[in-house]
Amino acid sequence: MTDLMDFDSVIENFDPALGLEVHVELNTASKMFCGCSTRFGAEPNTQTCPVCLGLPGALPVVNAKAVESAIRIGLALGCRIAPWGRFARKNYFYPDMTKNFQTSQYDEPIAFDGRVEVEVDGETFGIDIERAHMEEDAGKLTHVGATGRIHGADHSVIDYNRAGMPLIEIVTRPILGTGAKAPQVARAYVAHLRDLMRALGVSDVRMEQGSLRCDANVSLAPRGVVELGIRTETKNVNSLRSIERAVTFEMRRQAAILAAGGRVKQETRHFHEGDGSTSPGRSKEEAQDYRYFAEPDLVPVAPGPEWIEELRATLPEPPAERRRRLASEWEIDATTMNAIVAAGALDLIEATVAAGASPQAARKWWLSELARRANEAGCELESLGVTPRAVVQVQAMVDAGELTDKLARAVFDGVIAGEGEPTEVVAGRGLRIVSDDGVLSTVVDDVIAANPDVAQKIHNGRHQAIGTLIGQVMKAMKGQVDAARVRKLLMDKLT
Repeated sequence: MTDLMDFDSVIENFDPALGLEVHVELNTASKMFCGCSTRFGAEPNTQTCPVCLGLPGALPVVNAKAVESAIRIGLALGCRIAPWGRFARKNYFYPDMTKNFQTSQYDEPIAFDGRVEVEVDGETFGIDIERAHMEEDAGKLTHVGATGRIHGADHSVIDYNRAGMPLIEIVTRPILGTGAKAPQVARAYVAHLRDLMRALGVSDVRMEQGSLRCDANVSLAPRGVVELGIRTETKNVNSLRSIERAVTFEMRRQAAILAAGGRVKQETRHFHEGDGSTSPGRSKEEAQDYRYFAEPDLVPVAPGPEWIEELRATLPEPPAERRRRLASEWEIDATTMNAIVAAGALDLIEATVAAGASPQAARKWWLSELARRANEAGCELESLGVTPRAVVQVQAMVDAGELTDKLARAVFDGVIAGEGEPTEVVAGRGLRIVSDDGVLSTVVDDVIAANPDVAQKIHNGRHQAIGTLIGQVMKAMKGQVDAARVRKLLMDKLT
């Protein structure tokens, strides 16, 4: 059992420092240094070649589209673009790269010295970007056994389809002064990057598929101490919710160690979705441990100033400006917009409005009903299984009087359960409102006859008693009738 300090006590006694390393998988058609496909979900080890497998004599070639995407990302982050830079070999022995090194950029990143701002609860936090560099991804190891980790596994299998995939790694400088909001700032920053990458069109940023993932570095120092504490790095956290939980757990865990007179061990750690905890990985290597040296088989990357300015002209609307514009168009205040962003619903609401729903209807479903379900399922809204098109269809049926809000919620149950489009769920579950006035009138008469005392109270002017009869009619009709329609019919018959 891991000892944890109460979060409020952590903040009373310690100052957190964050360092976030975000890996963005680019959506190029081919890999970083070869022509193999980058399609997700192919059969294991079917998208490989001598280059990405590192076979003797194979020579890499830089993907020009990946360089273009890297420059655009750097510009969008407010970075300076290096006029000249080389790739390097990052050497390590591990089976996820058959050549025993990863081709990356070390001391000459393509973009550096940037800055972004994120907002949490009305407070703005500036985050300095140290670098954004190009590299290739490693293969995917799966450890087969009860724990899913290498320790205790029966055996491991490797898929090299991902080896050589083009990545941009975005590294911050230490993020200080966040206090109790450190976990939310980490989440807001990664959400900002996700929105930015999507706007740039350089990645699908599907966190559940690993195309955007975060390594979260956390350290604590006693309040008022300038020197940073010893950090841990929680690897490959792949959802916004998990980033917030991982930072929170590490702050509480490290604080308990320090308060007991212990020393935090510098190491990588694994995050566990089930309980939000982290566990030890391996001791954290330093740069010298990787024995970096310049990649001899690749020419330097030297983007000219004219090309850089051409790419600058292609940058999309900055996320902050986009939020202000949408808030004005949707006629909502800053507090509501912040809630939308925090829920990860901005893109979904915008797509739902573009598909034909009103901003109010789109916000109602995504920000309340569907956000609640995503939270209960422990997943992001995008992973819930409901599309903007489905929300538009459901709202159209509500507007047409074919569904009540209660029935609409049942339709979403069916969509999430994989029963098809909303129209198919309505047909399959028989959820459409009963429009036959004769059937409804008969049910109303039966309820009145079964409750003569209540009916008399209403007849005598005690109209508040009508709720009892409405509830019984709705129950008899299995909710497939509009409550306002039932109320009017009851009032017509009893007053």
